[in-house]
Amino acid sequence: MDRDEILAKIRERMVAFATSRVSRPAAEDLAQEVLVLLHEKYPHVTALSELLPLSFRILRLKMMATRGTSIRRREDDSVTVDDDFPGNLENNPEAQLARRRMLERLSQAMAQLSERCQTIFRWKLLGKSFPEIRALMGQKSINTIYTWDRRCRQRLLELMGGTWE
Repeated sequence: MDRDEILAKIRERMVAFATSRVSRPAAEDLAQEVLVLLHEKYPHVTALSELLPLSFRILRLKMMATRGTSIRRREDDSVTVDDDFPGNLENNPEAQLARRRMLERLSQAMAQLSERCQTIFRWKLLGKSFPEIRALMGQKSINTIYTWDRRCRQRLLELMGGTWE
């Protein structure tokens, strides 16, 4: 069996393994990234006994890196509007009052935030991505924006009394 056939078999196994932990398209992307890395960095490795453990080690590391990035960008806890829609508030005075109070607390807390935090929240509400916000704020590192965002969210939560409810 030549290297291409071995890599095709390994790809199938990597996709099956990764699919048990991430979505199918993400698993295929990860497997493809591993194959590219094997082709570019490890062309001298040809034996199945060496390629299989190497490819799965790379795959696991890539999966951990992807997960870390997702957590850092807060993509892991996003909720669609359909999943968390409160329903019709017009017929529920209690829900209307609770929402009005929460919005008042949020408005007061937002007014107490620094200009930088208000700007970051404004751009996020306008749908700007973190790389776009980085460019708009003239920062070289996106990690600076992630840090500012985290600190701003923590400060907002403190000003809200430690809870979003």
